[in-house]
Amino acid sequence: METVRDSTFLLGLAADKTRQSVIGLAFAFVLLALWIGLHITTSFFWPYPWSGESLWSIPFAVAAMTWLYVAIFIVAHDCMHGTMAPRWPWLNPWIGRICLFCYSAFDFETMREAHRRHHTSPGTANDPDYFSGPRQSFWRWYFKFLLQYFGVRQILIIGSIAWIYIALGAHYQNLLMFWFLPSILSSIQLFMFGTYLPHREEEAAFSDRHRARSTDYPWLISLITSLHFCYHHDHHSVPGVPWWRLPELKAKRRTIA
Repeated sequence: METVRDSTFLLGLAADKTRQSVIGLAFAFVLLALWIGLHITTSFFWPYPWSGESLWSIPFAVAAMTWLYVAIFIVAHDCMHGTMAPRWPWLNPWIGRICLFCYSAFDFETMREAHRRHHTSPGTANDPDYFSGPRQSFWRWYFKFLLQYFGVRQILIIGSIAWIYIALGAHYQNLLMFWFLPSILSSIQLFMFGTYLPHREEEAAFSDRHRARSTDYPWLISLITSLHFCYHHDHHSVPGVPWWRLPELKAKRRTIA
């Protein structure tokens, strides 16, 4: 029943590849442009020492930067699935590479292969994102998740760019506040809503082989927390659907169920 239901939805998408690609590219361009714009502004033009307006507005800038980090990672995630621009598939890896480099100098091909294994064997020893430690501790799982992808390569690249920024006049305090802090906060946010909550084991068994759950967050909360990535079982069930159509997918699947 689930296969028929999901296949029916995908048949609707198949006839809609151009529209999906145009919308996907537009979202990708806007989100990436916003990230670049705010990143440059906060790195080079945010007044330091912080005082007055530049001080009280810091939490808003950090929150905005954190959300944009989450957003460009989700765009890269769609690129891994080829759903960002299905009409022009050659664009997906290139936009994915740009987004992942901006996010934390990640390698697109490495991340895509790890994500393929995650979908192939979710919640098993073959899943690189899975953690079977004591009570599936949030922080132990998070650090295992983080160290799975963040290593010496990222440290060297980001450190080199930071030195260049400082040489060009950026204050290291601004880099710590508006670059490094939001990237860490976004990784916690992505882990919370895209890995820990959907894939942790609970008293109630998982419903199927995807070993994932979807939240029932309203549309706006879902967008703010994870660009709808918290509708995770729906994503695993129909990975050919881009992030901005996940609420539609969730609603259709619940209606037919």
